[in-house]
Amino acid sequence: MVPDILANAGGVIVSYLEWVQNMQAYSWSASEVEVRLRDLMEGAFSEVKSVAAARGLTLRQAAHVIGVGRVAEAHQMRGLYP
Repeated sequence: MVPDILANAGGVIVSYLEWVQNMQAYSWSASEVEVRLRDLMEGAFSEVKSVAAARGLTLRQAAHVIGVGRVAEAHQMRGLYP
């Protein structure tokens, strides 16, 4: 079963890809967007699966661990205060 975080990520990723295209004043074909989406989703699933296996977590728990870890890392890197 795919975790809800991953199941809902496709639309967010495509929105991001649209934003990138707008920022670059460039347009990709639908097939290029599909390839980029597939690559990102497959990479994300692979990472979630690896973390789940390594830590003995469910896929949903692993997705949360990764997400919270990324937010914490960005928080540290940017020097944001609580």
